[in-house]
Amino acid sequence: MRRDVFQAIADPTRRAIILLIAVQAMTPNALAEHFDTTRQAVSKHLRILTECELVKPEYKGREIYYDLNAAKMKEIDKWLEQLRKIWESRFNELDSLLTHLKKNKK
Repeated sequence: MRRDVFQAIADPTRRAIILLIAVQAMTPNALAEHFDTTRQAVSKHLRILTECELVKPEYKGREIYYDLNAAKMKEIDKWLEQLRKIWESRFNELDSLLTHLKKNKK
């Protein structure tokens, strides 16, 4: 099942996992140590993140290390950039209006 990237980052645990593996690739066991949950729960979150291609597994012997897929994170940033532009425009309009009102008040 193909999941949406935004569905994946909607969960706070998955966002925390992303932050942890952004620093260094980690195994599910290593990740589970950072949460008050089971390794199986962490593995479920990793499966969702993998399906969305936000993380990529790398097999090293019997261990699986999960690493951040920075290219996929850029897709999120691109979408957020559109919102930044909209909000910056609105803030600039508000600033202009407040400046205009302040000048007319004098």
